[in-house]
Amino acid sequence: MKAMAGVVLGMMLACAGCTTHMPTTSPTLAGDAAHPATTAGWMRTELYFGLGTAGHADGVSEVDWRAFLDKEVTPRFPSGLTVIDAYGQWQGSKQPAPERLRSKIVVLLHADAPAQREAIDAIRAAWKAKTGDQSVLRVTQPAQVSF
Repeated sequence: MKAMAGVVLGMMLACAGCTTHMPTTSPTLAGDAAHPATTAGWMRTELYFGLGTAGHADGVSEVDWRAFLDKEVTPRFPSGLTVIDAYGQWQGSKQPAPERLRSKIVVLLHADAPAQREAIDAIRAAWKAKTGDQSVLRVTQPAQVSF
């Protein structure tokens, strides 16, 4: 027991000078209009789109999804985005049980500016108009980015 206490004490003393902080170097970006020279004020927005019932061919096809992406999303965020295939569940206000959905998540990294917020709202509105869906879930949080 004394030997174990000595080992623990030794480990604690050895780690006393350890630090766990982030590096102080700052990222450098390309400096052009699409990639400004600072990362301050950037956001990460995830948009969740339901494509149709999981395990069924109903809903939005991959071809229709790609057409929506090309028409509504890419022109508003031409500098880049990420699309993730997902499975999700959604229970509408008048549904007795959740429905299981094939889904897509679009991840956008963007400046926190009115133009980007408006573009995101326009994408959501276009999807709801196209599909009749009640919503497109949006999750937005601050992000530190580097290119």
